[in-house]
Amino acid sequence: MSSETLDTARARGPLGTAGRALTITLVVVLVAELMNALDGSIVHTALPTIQAETGATSVAVQWIPAAYTLVFALGLITGGRLGDLYGRKRVFLLGTGAFTLASLLCGLATGPAMLIAARALQGGAAAVMVPQVLATLYVSFDGAARAKAFGLYGLIMSLGGVLGPVLGGVLTGADLFELGWRSIFLINIPIGLAAVALGLRFIPESSDPHARRLDPLGILLCSSGLLLIVYPLTVGGQYHWPAWSVAMMIGGVAVLTAFVAHQRTKIAGNGSPLLALTLFRSRSFVGGVSSQLIFGLVSGVFLLTWTLFMQDGLGLSPARFAPAAAAVAIGGMGGAMIASKLALAHARRVPQAGALLVAATLLGYQLLVSVQGTGVPFAAAVAPMLALGCGFGMIGAGLAGLALGQVDPADMGAASGVFNTAMQVGTALGIALTSVAYFVHAPAGAHGTEVTDAFAATLRYVIGALVLMWALMFLLPRRQPRG
Repeated sequence: MSSETLDTARARGPLGTAGRALTITLVVVLVAELMNALDGSIVHTALPTIQAETGATSVAVQWIPAAYTLVFALGLITGGRLGDLYGRKRVFLLGTGAFTLASLLCGLATGPAMLIAARALQGGAAAVMVPQVLATLYVSFDGAARAKAFGLYGLIMSLGGVLGPVLGGVLTGADLFELGWRSIFLINIPIGLAAVALGLRFIPESSDPHARRLDPLGILLCSSGLLLIVYPLTVGGQYHWPAWSVAMMIGGVAVLTAFVAHQRTKIAGNGSPLLALTLFRSRSFVGGVSSQLIFGLVSGVFLLTWTLFMQDGLGLSPARFAPAAAAVAIGGMGGAMIASKLALAHARRVPQAGALLVAATLLGYQLLVSVQGTGVPFAAAVAPMLALGCGFGMIGAGLAGLALGQVDPADMGAASGVFNTAMQVGTALGIALTSVAYFVHAPAGAHGTEVTDAFAATLRYVIGALVLMWALMFLLPRRQPRG
């Protein structure tokens, strides 16, 4: 969309008042992002119930969450290009409608095979829907309003991953209308239908008349390369990292190298590459994507091992654990609010401060756990999570705007696809690394001191990753782009 067309849409506004219309747009796209963020993690708490009621094998249970994550990660870059090419509103509504339908199929699943297939469809729909969220926020807002919109986006991403397991436990335990675990999927239906209805009326359409065409070979190479890397990261640890998992990852790197060569050839021949490699000439984009990758890794390692520490180490029930997860969420809301207020004035210093806050909090937490082990008081285990959540909120809310603020609008869909893919691959890598950092010290089924010692050891790796992320953030701009 040209700047003239966008300004006209802002001034006119579907309600005759641009502010009200843009507020509804903001709510609709962020609700869609929240559905995705929740569905990536909400299923974990319900897995034992699903296994008991459907007779799923252990392999099937592993694939119920993995099918979503894999397909979602593979489709994000292509999903972003579809929005650039055919219109972000149109593609967003298509993805949201498909996500809602897939949620219905998940809730109606008669067995593990149908549920896994429906979860894969859900992940594919999310890959079409999610890149349009950042792109729509970018073209609909500018200046301070854009910084606040990106801050809310980061908050939604952070909170969704934390609240998903809690909400899954609440809905499954409540057994609403005797639906049991099915309610964790069926709850998306009224939300998705409302998002489509409101989106049809209020979301402004945006695209670029010079958007590049699809690149089928590029899509194949990119998807295949990511699959060869993400698949063994997702399931390799379950088989103790056999040779085939390592070979697949090496093959994935080779295929992605071929993808880059193909993109260079397309550019040299004035073709239409899937990914504008010029994106990676931008320090801010490289710094943002690298930081997002490590943010995903830190989130994947910490949230999984902390949950095990609280329940298997300290012996808390899922219900007793809920307030601790809520503390992270409350802190995240505070951190995102801080980031939205300070983004324009302090730019990269906001997520950098968040990274240091999380690192300092975990350093103190690590010392506490090392000294007291299973004797850590409940209040002492929960209270630091407010500060940790605040730091997470400052990181998540600040990165998107800084990484994408200088991207050409014509490449915004593809850029947001890369940005989101970095988070997914990072999370998969983080979960995979728990096999090295945590489970080598505390095998599955361990309890008590064995768990607390393993968790304390894991925190050293997490703190190191946070320091590396802080350093990479120096590539981000000193001042918030005002586009």
